[in-house]
Amino acid sequence: MISHLLETSLYVEDLGRAAAFYKDVLGFPVMLQDDRMIGLQVPGSAVLLLFLRGGSTTPSPTPGGLIPAHDGRGTQHLCFAIPVAALQDWDRHLMARGVTVESRVIQTHGGTSLYFRDPDGHSVEVATPGLWPNF
Repeated sequence: MISHLLETSLYVEDLGRAAAFYKDVLGFPVMLQDDRMIGLQVPGSAVLLLFLRGGSTTPSPTPGGLIPAHDGRGTQHLCFAIPVAALQDWDRHLMARGVTVESRVIQTHGGTSLYFRDPDGHSVEVATPGLWPNF
């Protein structure tokens, strides 16, 4: 049985620019960094991996074994959970960082989502409970 989602990834053109966005705007500290990827700590027990586009198209040897090749293209999406009480703070926080809220949606189950873009154009969402039946 799966217990939870541990990590997810985005593929970016500039690792430094992408890491700065996720550190400054979302407050995620860097846990691991090399020339092809950056691992960011997401609150709870999740990890956001930022991979340089084209940087992982061959297997990556590590002391513990070989990580299979992977890559991604196009605009991707990810969503982070926030408490209802933090929604207005997120509006203000994004505005203060110069991040435009592209869309605000009241979801079917009553949650509210704010959608914005990272420097690579990926769709980033913060959402309150009520987005899904299980959240």
